[in-house]
Amino acid sequence: MNSTCIDEQHDLDHYLFPIVYIFVVIVSVPANVGSLCVSFLQAKKENELGIYLFSLSLSDLLYTLTLPLWINYTWNNDNWAYSAGLCKACAFFMYMNFYSSTAFLTCIAVDRFLAVVYPLKFFFLRTRRFAFVVSLSIWVVETIFNAVILWEDEISTEYCDAKKSNFTLCYDKYPLEEWQIRFNLFRTSTGYAIPLVIMMICNRKVYRAVQHNQATENREKRRIVKLLVSITLTFVLCFTPFHVMLLLRSILEPMSTSESGKQTYKIYRITVALTSLNCVADPILYCFVTEAGRSDMWSIFKFCTGKVNQSQSLSMSTKDTIELNILE
Repeated sequence: MNSTCIDEQHDLDHYLFPIVYIFVVIVSVPANVGSLCVSFLQAKKENELGIYLFSLSLSDLLYTLTLPLWINYTWNNDNWAYSAGLCKACAFFMYMNFYSSTAFLTCIAVDRFLAVVYPLKFFFLRTRRFAFVVSLSIWVVETIFNAVILWEDEISTEYCDAKKSNFTLCYDKYPLEEWQIRFNLFRTSTGYAIPLVIMMICNRKVYRAVQHNQATENREKRRIVKLLVSITLTFVLCFTPFHVMLLLRSILEPMSTSESGKQTYKIYRITVALTSLNCVADPILYCFVTEAGRSDMWSIFKFCTGKVNQSQSLSMSTKDTIELNILE
């Protein structure tokens, strides 16, 4: 029996995961609820970007709602205290978020690329109906691909030499099983590498269009460039460490010694926790850092507190969330 139980790992998990996850829950839940409201209003105003933002916020929110169970899991030294079905559901929503998020972020990057670089072409790709079909397709495809998690046995009981007791692992087993290795290699290439390349190309094209646009003030150019850099860095920092370690585990773990494999596993676990920060960054970057997003959020707040009536609330900002429409 291979055990992942070592003192250093559990001491790290015991403190790192709850701290990170509690922060994510506190910030992400209200932020993504607000983002859902803002993106819904934008979608109603014939803004196709609102469809992608709504789906992205929904994906982040669903994953965030499972974090209290992961907090309990890591606080109890990786000992799953709930049913096997609940373990599968939590793992399912975690990986659904990882790869639906990268897909929706890619859609947003492509949409902004078309709006800025080809403002007078490809109108049919920038309609609300097309965005709805694409978003629905992503949900269906990701559900089908990640459904394998629901079919496999994700619970295993192992003996912890350090604690002299049994503990129950949920999903992240050591070493990886054969089906997990194949699945990880497929997801890393299609769910991370391809979206990253597309996003980098689109953002670079947008950057060049901004720099060469004479009608845009230098102050606006700097703000747009900062937003593009922030979006790209967030994607890279949140998802790259996890996928690098996932790839290393899938390639090296079958041939690694027990001790070196456990060291790789420890680093991998840290990257899993850091990936959840994407749920905080998304609504901040896409809905709250821009003037349009803040305007819509302030209007929603006034409406909820009774300071404006419904007819007034319908006159909210209809500008694109990422303020690149000035280039059009």
